[in-house]
Amino acid sequence: MWVFVEHERGHVHPVSWELIGKGRELADKLQVQLAGVVLGGTGRPVRMLCDEAIFHGADLCYLMQDEVLLDYRNQPYTKGLADLVDRFQPEALLLGATTQGRDLAGSVATTLLTGLTADCTGLDIDTSDRTLLSVRPTFGGSLMCTIVNVSTRPQMATVRPRVMPMPARDDGRRGHVIEHPLGLAEDEVVTKVIDFIPDAKAEKPQLAFADFVVAGGRGLAKPEHFNLLFDLARELGAEVGASRAAVHANRVEADRQVGQSGKTVRPKLYIAAGISGAVQHRVGMEGADVIVAINNDEKAPIMEFSNYALIGNAAELVPALTEAFRSRIAAARPHRGAE
Repeated sequence: MWVFVEHERGHVHPVSWELIGKGRELADKLQVQLAGVVLGGTGRPVRMLCDEAIFHGADLCYLMQDEVLLDYRNQPYTKGLADLVDRFQPEALLLGATTQGRDLAGSVATTLLTGLTADCTGLDIDTSDRTLLSVRPTFGGSLMCTIVNVSTRPQMATVRPRVMPMPARDDGRRGHVIEHPLGLAEDEVVTKVIDFIPDAKAEKPQLAFADFVVAGGRGLAKPEHFNLLFDLARELGAEVGASRAAVHANRVEADRQVGQSGKTVRPKLYIAAGISGAVQHRVGMEGADVIVAINNDEKAPIMEFSNYALIGNAAELVPALTEAFRSRIAAARPHRGAE
């Protein structure tokens, strides 16, 4: 069982450790070793990622270092990962469903002439025939299906960030590193890196990593009702999310969409105001520790999987909830005594 460790200039995408955690469970079911796979430029920082993979649950790590691999480019990374698979023959290979992971997984699967299940929200093992069970939404998100690859190996899947829990890090774990050369010269690579411009993350909603999310849907009928969510979010230190219907109605920008075609979140608290809870939205937020639904329809689908439900008009209940949190937070603050 292999997990590709995605990184950019030394920074690992958290989905890689989430997949190491899930991969540990799957490898134990198969009674095989779990391996991380790290490709990158030469130098100690890249090698340290192998240690991190082991600390998060891997038994070993395959390492391919070459200056050609300093920045992600499809051609050398595809050759490197495909060569490793051909040489060491894993049963399954997991990657994050990120911009890089989606690009790499498709080309590697094509090179290896094997199957690939994309954008999975669940993984399991059928121990009767050792097949990987890859779960993902289908038919526009209205159904969940399980896809099985019975004829080719390795079995490949990409998994959306934040749908798997983050494993505990244990720096007492020990494993070994297997190095393998790339064997590709820079002048053989058709794509060249001219410059590296990092995303201006501070200017974008960071829904995927928020501990608290307040989201609104079609039930917030007027555009100004979304301002109520921002008021509540400020009290909680939360990010504001939205359903697809709210985004399509131009209530908020697309970067705030939660669901199958938006972001996947895994916060400690998720407040859904005026969201029905269709499966398209559910797959993006059902991993939250606590879900609070605010809806005037007590039979809405979201009521089936929420921890708490407030029945009523979201436009009226959200301000009341904001005031309740404001009062509770103010009461919890220590008061300065008289001097």
